[in-house]
Amino acid sequence: MLDQNHKAMSTKRGIRPIPAVVYFVGIAFIAIFSYFAFAFRSDKSHMIKLPNHTNHSAEYNEPKQKFKIRQIFHNSADGETHKKLDINEKFLDQYAVHLLENTNDIEDLDLFANNQSPFEYEFELKSQASEIMRLETRHPDFVESYLNYALEVGSAAVSRISLDWTTDKVSIPDVNDPVTILNLALMSADAYVNLPTDAEWEDVGTTFNQSDKFGWLGRGVRGHVFTDTSESTVIIAIKGTSAAGLNSGDDATVDQDKINDNLLFSCCCARISSFWTTVCDCYESSYTCNQNCLERELRRQDRYYKAVLDIYRNVTYMYPNAEIWVTGHSLGGALSALLARTFGLPAVAYEAPGDLLATRRLHLPMPPGFPSEMEHIWHIGNTADPIYMGVCTGASSTCAIAGYAMETQCHTGKKCVYDTVTDLGWHVNMLNHRLRKVIDNVLRVYNETAPCNKAPPCYDCYNWKFVDHTKDRYRKTATTLSTATATPTEPSDGNCLKRTWYGRCYEWDNGSSSSTSSSSSTDTTLTTKTRSSSTSLSTTSTSSTSTENPDTPKCIRWSWFGYCQEYEHKPESSSMSSAIQTSSNYEVTESLSSSPSALPSVATV
Repeated sequence: MLDQNHKAMSTKRGIRPIPAVVYFVGIAFIAIFSYFAFAFRSDKSHMIKLPNHTNHSAEYNEPKQKFKIRQIFHNSADGETHKKLDINEKFLDQYAVHLLENTNDIEDLDLFANNQSPFEYEFELKSQASEIMRLETRHPDFVESYLNYALEVGSAAVSRISLDWTTDKVSIPDVNDPVTILNLALMSADAYVNLPTDAEWEDVGTTFNQSDKFGWLGRGVRGHVFTDTSESTVIIAIKGTSAAGLNSGDDATVDQDKINDNLLFSCCCARISSFWTTVCDCYESSYTCNQNCLERELRRQDRYYKAVLDIYRNVTYMYPNAEIWVTGHSLGGALSALLARTFGLPAVAYEAPGDLLATRRLHLPMPPGFPSEMEHIWHIGNTADPIYMGVCTGASSTCAIAGYAMETQCHTGKKCVYDTVTDLGWHVNMLNHRLRKVIDNVLRVYNETAPCNKAPPCYDCYNWKFVDHTKDRYRKTATTLSTATATPTEPSDGNCLKRTWYGRCYEWDNGSSSSTSSSSSTDTTLTTKTRSSSTSLSTTSTSSTSTENPDTPKCIRWSWFGYCQEYEHKPESSSMSSAIQTSSNYEVTESLSSSPSALPSVATV
């Protein structure tokens, strides 16, 4: 009765039992909705967040400037020739034909929007006003004279030089703007692009500087020059290392690039082990290197640092009133940082090896008490690049296997590091050093730029000892050594019966033998290093022409080089005097006993 009443009431109220499938559908719908909502909110979880993140695009109101490539300078790094290539309509037509004939180079266009030619692309950059502390006099002649003097006197004397510094208000690239960082990287990639072989290079050595000329494409450094419409700002993009698997572009400069890499970024001329062929002769002993030799090698005319100085000299000649920025990737990034430190220029380097060691060896001017907010060099890289992080070291590393001694990890300026290992799950690999991968998979993936912080205290090559021989250079004294050399002569009559292997007769048919003849005297000047006063050493030996003496016994056994080893009876020993005079005004007379054979007298210092 109760069940019937309950059933009737339930029917009357319109209550129906809810099927179990409805519960499952509802739960599934809520789960799917929550998943997509969470995924949408966390879509930017891989991006680097700046501390106290703010909208940097609204912080600076500087308008964006548009840059296009105008010229290409090429320095052969041989101290002889330079060339310049103007980017005009004729060159653009030649490059279009070049792409049709070289289809592999078409992939260079993938980096640029709408597959546009890198020589027609417009790069938008944002700048901001800042202050830079740099040398008051920055003319290339003055700066190079200072560097030459620093090379001569050494680090100790350079530290006592008081230079004149100035604080200038200049425009610098906005490193907080992702588009600016991306386009500067594209400019660096532009420097790797293969050029038409029939391009009309202009020899401008006599126009700019008669002593420094531009070189050819097969070797050296290439600098691509970009300007804005008003030519008030000029950007030099320096080409980096050409190596198989690392970067695009031709392989014409691979060998020379490797030499300069191993010279700039190794502790001692790429002395990884005794099996390596070093790039210079500065190695002295185990973990000991000649500091002065290293400095001279970096400043040689056929090294890349001198080449970028020449490129900068000619660019400033063309654009005397423009503000100059520099950029580059890998080796090009390090060279741009060295050039920026030399002349006080803004520089943005991508995946560059540590440049602090080369900066100190070159004695580049660094202002005292330099505040970090006035720093004008930025090193951009990612944590999965072993070259940028300075961990591609050791004989078993991938760099060493490829023939590169990349032993530096300390940078100048500020470091802007993308943590791709944590954010993207990358592994440390030398392929992450490639500029194309950095552009496509880092700079275009992160919506924000990496935070830039001053490089922490760092020390390269801590287990090496670098010996400074500057003081020894000024203790060198000239020592004159005079020696006499005796030569045997043949008798005027008689036929030769036996000769030595080099053709001198030592036995004749008339019984005559080789004897001592007129002497020839030579003077040799030696240079020694000593802490005492100068010493003059003079040794004189004279032997006159001898004639056949009837009392002289006959030689019965000769040596293979023509001197008598055994006579019929033992001759009397001869003697000669050697006078040694020093600056202390005393004489030492020594009797030297010698065999009858006329061996040359030897004076020992």
